[in-house]
Amino acid sequence: MPIYEYICRDCGARFESMRPMREADQPISCKVCLSPNTYRTVSVFFAASEGRAITNQTGCASCGGGSCASCGHH
Repeated sequence: MPIYEYICRDCGARFESMRPMREADQPISCKVCLSPNTYRTVSVFFAASEGRAITNQTGCASCGGGSCASCGHH
């Protein structure tokens, strides 16, 4: 089961939840303030393969790598 990252629009907390893919975009309560006003964000990862770094730190397609209210990328 995949782990998804979410951000609370009310308190700004970032949290993770292990959920089935079919539930990835369904409402989920914030683990800090319990608000249902949350959204799924793009996960950032780092991996190394044969000495080369592989990263995903560009944000979502909407932000084009700049600050974005939709995915929380800075």
